[in-house]
Amino acid sequence: MSEFTIAEWRPGQPVAGSLDEELDMLAVVLHAVVHTGAGVSFVVPFSIAEARAFWADRVLPGVLGGSRRVLVARDGRRIVGTVQLDLATPPNQPHRAEVTKLLVHPDARRRGIARALMIAIEPVAASAGRTLLTLDTWTGGAAETLYRSLGYVVVGVIPRYARGSTTPELEGTTIMYKELQGTESLEANDPLTLLKG
Repeated sequence: MSEFTIAEWRPGQPVAGSLDEELDMLAVVLHAVVHTGAGVSFVVPFSIAEARAFWADRVLPGVLGGSRRVLVARDGRRIVGTVQLDLATPPNQPHRAEVTKLLVHPDARRRGIARALMIAIEPVAASAGRTLLTLDTWTGGAAETLYRSLGYVVVGVIPRYARGSTTPELEGTTIMYKELQGTESLEANDPLTLLKG
């Protein structure tokens, strides 16, 4: 039975080691995902240094400033997956958050980690007063199927939206949303432990 835990990433209180070690682990996940073809904003060539810079320069300031929440999935000490909740919405959308960068390391896939991260992000959103989640995903990909199974509703498809990470061809993106109801808040220091057979 494979065990993994999911908890909110707290850069000031690293679970597995120093902040540098945590940024390195997050960079490894992003780097691997991009190199396996995921459409998550980056294209190859994409170095591990660029992946680390994304976390250190773009994500970390938002987490420390309170405009971004990040969940991480760990297999023991190692970070194997992550998802982000962007709370930096305009003043007329204080009830909405955007789900971004659902990433699972290729070596850790097929264990339910992506599903568990998406389920766990809902109470985090609710605890921040957000009742509407929005996202976009590569049209026809496995993530779109996952989001549909979790109750996300398709708004539409934008064709030729972005290129894939390993190909110059432009691909469509599917815009989706989910309204939250009755989601209880995730305790800040109480990680979810999920067991998969």
